[in-house]
Amino acid sequence: MDDLWPVRTTATRLIELEGTEPVTPMMYLVFILTVLLSFSVSPLTGYAASPAGELKLSGVFGNHAVLQRDMPVPVWGWANPGVEVQVSLGGRTLSCAADKEGKWRVDFSAMPAGGPYELVVTGKETIRLTDILVGDVWICAGQSNMEMHLRPGPDAVCNAEQEVAEADFPNIRLFTVPRRTSFDPLSDIHGDGWEVCQPESVIDFSAVGYFFGRDLHRHLDVPIGLINCTWGASPAEAWTSADALRPLPTFTRLIEELPEKVAVSRAMLPDYQRDIAAWNALLESRDAGQVDGRPAWAACDLDTRDWGTMNVPDYWESAGFPDFDGVMWYRKEVDIPSLWQGQPLRLGLCTINDMDRAYVNGIEVGRFEEAAGWTAPRIYPVPAEQVKPGTNVIAVRVFDIGNKGGICGSPDDLWIRLVSGDTENSISLAGPWRFKPGIDLKDLPPKPTPPPLLEGNQRVPSVLFNAMVAPLIPFSIRGAIWYQGESNVGKAVAYRTLFPAMIEDWRSRWGQGLFPFLFVQLAAVGPVNTEPTDDPMPALREAQCAALALPNTAMTVTLDISDPPIGHPRNKQDVGKRLALAARRVAYGEDIVAWGPIYRDMRIENNAIRIRFDSIGGGLKTTDGESPKGFAIAGSDRTFVWADTRIENDTVVVSGSTITRPVAVRYAWSNNPPANFCNAEGFPVSPFRTDSWPIQGQ
Repeated sequence: MDDLWPVRTTATRLIELEGTEPVTPMMYLVFILTVLLSFSVSPLTGYAASPAGELKLSGVFGNHAVLQRDMPVPVWGWANPGVEVQVSLGGRTLSCAADKEGKWRVDFSAMPAGGPYELVVTGKETIRLTDILVGDVWICAGQSNMEMHLRPGPDAVCNAEQEVAEADFPNIRLFTVPRRTSFDPLSDIHGDGWEVCQPESVIDFSAVGYFFGRDLHRHLDVPIGLINCTWGASPAEAWTSADALRPLPTFTRLIEELPEKVAVSRAMLPDYQRDIAAWNALLESRDAGQVDGRPAWAACDLDTRDWGTMNVPDYWESAGFPDFDGVMWYRKEVDIPSLWQGQPLRLGLCTINDMDRAYVNGIEVGRFEEAAGWTAPRIYPVPAEQVKPGTNVIAVRVFDIGNKGGICGSPDDLWIRLVSGDTENSISLAGPWRFKPGIDLKDLPPKPTPPPLLEGNQRVPSVLFNAMVAPLIPFSIRGAIWYQGESNVGKAVAYRTLFPAMIEDWRSRWGQGLFPFLFVQLAAVGPVNTEPTDDPMPALREAQCAALALPNTAMTVTLDISDPPIGHPRNKQDVGKRLALAARRVAYGEDIVAWGPIYRDMRIENNAIRIRFDSIGGGLKTTDGESPKGFAIAGSDRTFVWADTRIENDTVVVSGSTITRPVAVRYAWSNNPPANFCNAEGFPVSPFRTDSWPIQGQ
């Protein structure tokens, strides 16, 4: 996604706007309406409270939910203060009264795996949830590598089409926490509820989470509930409460200053809303595809002989527009069978980066204009009255705000079809489309910069904990899996205390003891290093490894299953599998080898250094049968050179022809190291160093 807008203060924006373009009455109308709408729901507040007297369950409950087996099951919600509430589950009934703030809660005793059950809540009204299972619930949290879904397309997970088609597991249930931020902890969550795992529901779910849950379900044969709690480009401090951050020196001042910064942002908000509305109005007026606010380039009789041709789906950067950000128009003519006349259709446009408006025969059928919606599938209804036999014109206005843009995704998701959805009654829209630029953002004044703490900034400390984690508590869980760290690269020293503090904070607030917390060490990125180097990423990997000092934790190393050119490894199957193996050992007590060797200690022996490891499993080996690669050795001058290595029993002996008095060894110490070292079970060795010298990324 696209985050880096040119820095420009809102104080100068209106002057620039008025100096470059006459402000028309239409432009004023657009931004006045935008400002009025923006004040209908404050973007710096949380969710609205329920109407007085309305019986309500926490949003984390719903039809098809999974409740945690073998431990107490809290069920909670809201009602009028003092109202008696009865809750029934699995043949048991508990009651309580709503407290003075209207909150009520009951705690059922532990239940074995099973179901389906009904969950019935009765007060002045009745809420009835069905198809409730009891099994194991796991939170799947982190940034983009955990967020990455199964939807086929460019850079999709390996074998995405087949994985989606085969994702039919009625006893796996999926819940996605809506992406929200808040400066204060929220009490409730407003999602789309729990879904049964099937191709239609899993396609936009966390791939790592799904593969993890699938492997556990196959092995344990119990219901599995997966809670997707992710946001790309989010740092760990955003997922940590203010109370846990405050004692950490790196964050003490930030947390203390946060209320004042929030106040400043609120004061800046009206000016920003005015300026962004004016900028959006200017964008609309300068889009060549629109005339007086009408989509002229969506018209059926448009002459497109001067338009280009692009194979779709694809990014337009691949079609000769590497530096273009702005509005691009697409058009395609499609022959509709006469039997379809008078029947409603659906238009599938796979995914679009970033925003779009879709038209059929000149009439708008749908739009998606959320900047964070580049992963959302676009499926729009086409009313029967807009369908005609013979040639129909589909037009799409795509607005990209930076980086890659276009109609992207899988060709299989680009179609127009009858509402019945039968593939036999479907026409593929993949292939050549006509296209033409509407406006290049370089031809507009820079977009106004939002206030620093505008709602939606996922990088602010604690805002994701407040909005996406706190409302889940105290829903019983078996544990958590975590894939994050890229947004903290360059701040490894802070991460060394931040990450454990976050884990301990979650455990403390859940009140379930030391629940298992399993995490993924950062994968390789960039070109393979031909010489020993001192990149910032291995320092973050080292900080991740340090969190293993906490009980009931495990780390999955992914150096061997990376996709260095793209940064988001496509092999999410093995990531999920390794996390599931770690869960089987940590959470379920199985005596199995579930991870690779971890550095224990070193001993200098003449002109060599002997390294010992923990967790060696069946022994040490290399993936290619050659000597271990990726080891570097240094003397007291701290200059590292590639080392000669050999495996001796359960140790590695490291030496260097130019190093007569070795002092330190490093292994896989770069963004993308030449590493081939693992245990007999194939789990890679975690990167390590024996020295404590200053390094990059501290």
